[in-house]
Amino acid sequence: MSSAAEVRPFRVEVADEAITDLRQRIAATRWPGKELVADRSQGVQLTTIQELARYWTADYDWRACEARLNALPQFRTEVDGEDVHFIHVRSRHENALPLIITHGWPGSVIELLGIIGPLTDPTAHGGSAADAFDLVLPSVPGYGFSAVPAEAGWNVGRVAGAWAELMRRLGYTRYVAQGGDVGAAVTDAMGRQAPEGLLGIHLNLLLAGLGGGYPSDDPSAAERAALDAIATFRTSGNGYLIEQNTRPQTIGYALLDSPVALAAWMLDHDTDAYYKISRAFLDGQPSGGLTRDHILDNITMYWLTGTGASAARSYWENTQAAAAAAGKPRRDVKLPVGFTTFPGEIFRAPRSWVEKSYPNVSYFNEVGKGGHFAAWEEPELFATEIRAAFKPLR
Repeated sequence: MSSAAEVRPFRVEVADEAITDLRQRIAATRWPGKELVADRSQGVQLTTIQELARYWTADYDWRACEARLNALPQFRTEVDGEDVHFIHVRSRHENALPLIITHGWPGSVIELLGIIGPLTDPTAHGGSAADAFDLVLPSVPGYGFSAVPAEAGWNVGRVAGAWAELMRRLGYTRYVAQGGDVGAAVTDAMGRQAPEGLLGIHLNLLLAGLGGGYPSDDPSAAERAALDAIATFRTSGNGYLIEQNTRPQTIGYALLDSPVALAAWMLDHDTDAYYKISRAFLDGQPSGGLTRDHILDNITMYWLTGTGASAARSYWENTQAAAAAAGKPRRDVKLPVGFTTFPGEIFRAPRSWVEKSYPNVSYFNEVGKGGHFAAWEEPELFATEIRAAFKPLR
């Protein structure tokens, strides 16, 4: 193996000075006046972000997250010219199925830590040895501990190709892939590229919905509800999406200069997740894994790695790639596709829409809890869905 392709062990080591600087910047925040409405319609509410900032400086301990990460097998390797960070946990069970999962924005590998145990050691979490996975959790270039791309072009298609090379480099000749949010776009691209060894994919966000869904003259109740939710998102909830699609560099100046600006930007995603996070800070009532500490683990990692702007830029990359591909034929996903609809997602994808997007739906389920950050919020349920979706492919 060439030196560039070498898989190197990695540890997170943040200097004390970086933590001190973070706290000083939070303390120096210039606060806006309180919003003039009782809900989030003007953006992240002042009481929520001020309590987050207070907890961040007074009670939060980054070193606990650092230790949690360093207890896992972490690596970096150069793929397609950029250093990629990934967590690689092999199951103790024989014949475990290799699985690569891609995080989204404003998430990271941190949102996936809770599913490592249930997927790699199912016998300790209500499953059987036959349900075991070898797990690969990479950080998308520009996010977290992966390198910030030095050139344009790192769209989801390029990431998908890099993931196929990563799995080949790790010695996997047959594997499956999963993703939500940006990770859904990467996993969708993997399905369309169909690299050798990829057996099937699972998604928990339907990309066609963000594009407007599938309107019809006679929509079912589920389709009408999805269309209404998408319309609400596109008129009052997608400000971050427009900015990152078109002007990531502009917002990037704030994201790299102010920790509180970064935190507010990352909280202002979808309504369901926002209110769950707000309750975690204001009432101390987390929704599953969306605890105060875990939320700040994710935000702090963005801050310490300086990847707020580069992560935002990934949206611009995908917009550019989509514009360049407009009007050109696109390969279908012919591999088996599994899909789980979580009720708190931006919209609940109806089965009819999933089947219009993918001709070979091998698994579909609607579950009763969980939202946009499904693996983070409900790790046991998420793992159960992954086991069920990929069981026929073993």
